[in-house]
Amino acid sequence: MTITGTQQLADVGFHAGELAVQRKAGVEQDAARLSRMLEPVALTGGISRFLSDRTFLVISGRDAAGQLWTSPLVGQRGFLEVQSDTTVAIHAVIPAGDPLHGLPAGQKVGMTTVEFATRRRVRINGMLILSSGNLFLIEVEQAYGNCPKYIHQRLLATANFNRANRDHIRHGTTLGPEDRELIRGADTFFLGTANPDRGADASHRGGPPGVVRVDEHGLWWPDYPGNNLFNSFGNLALNPEAALLFFDFATGRTLHLSGTTEIEWGEPDRPGDDGHTGRIARFTLQRLVAGHLFPARETAHKPYPSNPALTD
Repeated sequence: MTITGTQQLADVGFHAGELAVQRKAGVEQDAARLSRMLEPVALTGGISRFLSDRTFLVISGRDAAGQLWTSPLVGQRGFLEVQSDTTVAIHAVIPAGDPLHGLPAGQKVGMTTVEFATRRRVRINGMLILSSGNLFLIEVEQAYGNCPKYIHQRLLATANFNRANRDHIRHGTTLGPEDRELIRGADTFFLGTANPDRGADASHRGGPPGVVRVDEHGLWWPDYPGNNLFNSFGNLALNPEAALLFFDFATGRTLHLSGTTEIEWGEPDRPGDDGHTGRIARFTLQRLVAGHLFPARETAHKPYPSNPALTD
């Protein structure tokens, strides 16, 4: 299965949701200058070398029931294999218990790979054309770098799964005390969204511990200034589905959340608007999967030096 030229052309440029958020944020001209980033790209040269040297990836996609989730993939250098100008193979396993275990092929997925040590990341979107347990093959439609903002420097070492991890997976629809503790202590999480036509997208979010708040209404976090593309918020403007991924880099504890997210616009600098953008994202939980499914452990950590201060 391959992506035709017509399909690729349909996904070039900003979609209606991205344009609407850019207009409301007043950054249309700034975003337009970066629009070529979204054009189909040949996976050659520097981007090919970067991908081939990575050991960490997150992927957003739908399970067999159509629920949106975001999950981590970890491997040795080379587990991301650039096979052609438009094709990437992932040699890794999504373990039993992970909500994307058995990820169905034939859907558009979103991925972000991060080199924490140097605060570099690349976003990849495309069609999952093969999913066979320990091999995923993606026909890439977009691949582009994102800025290093809010990435905490980390060194990660791979860790093995064990049966105890697989046997202690909790499914639910409400957060427990350990879930709330994990969220409130997190300085990094990943956000999966989905465009009705272009498929899923995965993005990195970082800040000081406590950037994601938990209250009686659910989860919320302030939006920080970024590259003004608004890929995630543009998707949410058209489709509220969202999947959040939290994990404890030290212990491997994981928390997968699937639900909906609403963009709340208001006056800049109100309480909780740490990024001074006037934008807050509010998440409503539908389903969760909690366990110890992150196959890596942190061996060193240096916080991002310019996080906005918490304001509430």
